[in-house]
Amino acid sequence: MDVVIIGAGLSGLTAAAVLRAAGASVRILEADAQIGGRIRPLRDPASNLAIADLGPTWVWPRHQPVVTRWLEDLGAATFEQFNEGNAVIVGYGPAPLRQPLPGQNGMVRIAGGLTTLVGTLANRVGHDNIRRSAQVTEVSEHGPDHIAVHLSSSEIITAQKVIISVPLRITATTIRLPWASSALIDDMRRMPTWMSTHAKAVAIYEKPFWRDDGLSGRVVSRIGPLAEVHDHTGVDHTPAALFGFVNWPPEQRRANPERLRRAILDQLSDCFGDAAAHPLELAIQDWAMNHWIVSALDTSQQATHPDIGPASLRQPHLEGRVRFAVSEASKLSPGLIEGALAIGERAALELLEANL
Repeated sequence: MDVVIIGAGLSGLTAAAVLRAAGASVRILEADAQIGGRIRPLRDPASNLAIADLGPTWVWPRHQPVVTRWLEDLGAATFEQFNEGNAVIVGYGPAPLRQPLPGQNGMVRIAGGLTTLVGTLANRVGHDNIRRSAQVTEVSEHGPDHIAVHLSSSEIITAQKVIISVPLRITATTIRLPWASSALIDDMRRMPTWMSTHAKAVAIYEKPFWRDDGLSGRVVSRIGPLAEVHDHTGVDHTPAALFGFVNWPPEQRRANPERLRRAILDQLSDCFGDAAAHPLELAIQDWAMNHWIVSALDTSQQATHPDIGPASLRQPHLEGRVRFAVSEASKLSPGLIEGALAIGERAALELLEANL
C-alpha cells in the first residue's frame, strides 16, 4: 500500500510510523521547513540540543492511556512538573500574594522535551521519506484507485491512500478538495486550532534562583503581559528556565515586539526579583504568526478549546482513500498530545485493516 501523509506534526508522524511498521510505503509532505507542527523546541546554539518547549509542554500519563502506551513504546522518560513553594499571584488584591497553588494531578514533562517524540517517530519513518517545504494545494481523485496530491511547485504526486494531518481550518482554506461536500468543509472550518493564536515566552537562566527563595516559579496574573508562568527547568536542573503564556492579543504582540519583550522582563523582575530581568536568553514563539498553523478564522474569534468534532472528521472519504488525522479531529482528548497520538494511530490502523 502506497500512502501520502500531508503534514509532519505529531499525528502525521504517528500515522506514518504505524504504517511503516506494517510494511506500507509512506511519504510525508510538510509545508513548513520544520517538522513537528505545534511541537517546537528552543535549541542550544552550541550543542543544538533541545532545552525548552516552545509549544505544548505537558502530558498526563496517569489519565491518558494512549500517551502512556506511546511513551513506553518510544522510550521517553518523564518527570514531574516542579511546583514546590509559593506562587506569585498578581492583580487579585492591592498587593501581590505569595501562597502555594495546587498542581494538576498527574502533570509531567518529557525529558528532552516533546520534540523527543517527534525525533524518535521521524527516525522510524525514515528522514528520506519526509519532504519539507512541500506545500500541498489540492487533493483530488486520480482514476478509480488513486489520489492526486498537487503541490505549489506544480508537481503532482499520486498514491493509493492519503492522510491529511494539517489543522482543519488550514486544510479548508488552503487546500482544494473538489470531492468534499460543503457540509464537510463547514465542519472543518468550525473546528478551532488549539493554541494557534497563543504566544509562549521562555526565559533561560544560569540557575533556578526562585527555588532558593522558596518560590515554585508559578505566576498567576490579571495584569500581564504573561497570564501565567511556570518553572521550566530541565530534569537535571539544566537549563534553569521559566515559561509563560502571553495574554496580549495577536495584533498587540505584532505591533510592538520589543515592547512585549520589555514588559515580560519587567513582569518577571517584579515577581522574582532583579535576577529575573537578566536571562541568558528570552525566546518568544508567537504561533499566531505561523500561517501553516493559524488561519484568519482563528485570529478573528476568541480562542477556545475544541470540543469533540462531528463524525465526518473521523470518517473515511472517497471510498476510504482519504482520511483526516489531526489532534482536533480526535474523539479522545481533542487538541492535546493524546489526541494527536490517538487519531494518527487510528487513521493508520483503519487503512491497514481496510487493505487486508
